[in-house]
Amino acid sequence: MHVRRRLELIIERMAAPRACKILETSGLTGYTVLPAISGFGGDTRWSRDTDMSASSDMVIVVSIGSDDKVQAALTELERLLGSHIGVLSVGDVQVLRPERF
Repeated sequence: MHVRRRLELIIERMAAPRACKILETSGLTGYTVLPAISGFGGDTRWSRDTDMSASSDMVIVVSIGSDDKVQAALTELERLLGSHIGVLSVGDVQVLRPERF
């Protein structure tokens, strides 16, 4: 097994294309975007099922890559989160095929 970095971003759906472009520009070779169903944070509870507006839909963007590529993305992602609701986390993961990341 080989160590890589996993970047996980929960962000408003409308900002996801910009976040994905940042990942691509930073050299990360792949990502997955998943719907976020519901959540709680900052004293606010939200749910995709009960929200009347799709503008507040949240998605989860996951990408795995080398530390230098993830670090390259972080500054721009931080800037993006300055104007959008979101949470970003980064941690170590082990992968079987390191050449893919």
